[in-house]
Amino acid sequence: MQIFGITDRGRVREQNQDAYDFKLLDEDCGIAIVCDGMGGAKAGNVASTMAVEYFLSAFLAGYSGQPGQELPQLMSASADQANRAIYHRSATDADCRGMGTTLVAAYATPERAEVLNEGDSRAYHISESGISRVTRDHSLVQHLLERGDITPEQARSHPQKNLITRALGAEPELRADLFQVEWKAGESLLLCSDGLSNVVSDQEILYEVLHGGPAESCCGRLLDIALKRGAPDNVTAVLITNSQGG
Repeated sequence: MQIFGITDRGRVREQNQDAYDFKLLDEDCGIAIVCDGMGGAKAGNVASTMAVEYFLSAFLAGYSGQPGQELPQLMSASADQANRAIYHRSATDADCRGMGTTLVAAYATPERAEVLNEGDSRAYHISESGISRVTRDHSLVQHLLERGDITPEQARSHPQKNLITRALGAEPELRADLFQVEWKAGESLLLCSDGLSNVVSDQEILYEVLHGGPAESCCGRLLDIALKRGAPDNVTAVLITNSQGG
């Protein structure tokens, strides 16, 4: 198992309100998280940083590494703890009122990955067979797309594509989604904020992961594409590669 990550302010935003982190728990498994904050000049950065720190702290405190441990439940409980902390800070700190953050996290073993998301930061599964999105955006545009009101092409440039319908810190109780991915050696998971997925296509992600060069420089290559296109938002990417496989 290998994990690599990168984050950048982009070309337009004054501050980077994205945050990420990852931990290799042993040579065969790891946990990674990407968050995209919102809510004012300072608060978005506070929310995303809190989410990363609280989620990872709770996960690592509860992680046993023993066969049969219920990892989806641990991920949900960790996200719940982060949500409560952000919601409380938002309610009690005037400078942080209304802040929130997306969250996408993956716990990966050689056989499968458990993925959790809230908001529109994404997880992609990449193999020689192609690229597929694991997560479902919690956004207005996703809702319009599923209703058939707009096409995928219109969704990419929709003026309200940044409006999300769910976020950590928005409500006292969290309703994050959980997914499981079966994967094999040589396959990858990419976690990213919408600053990447809004300007770099799925096929470009697929090419860079499989053919663009070494895995350790993949996130940097994806960032370079975003920067060359103006990078109007913060850009964050974390690549998890399965070097063991089941």
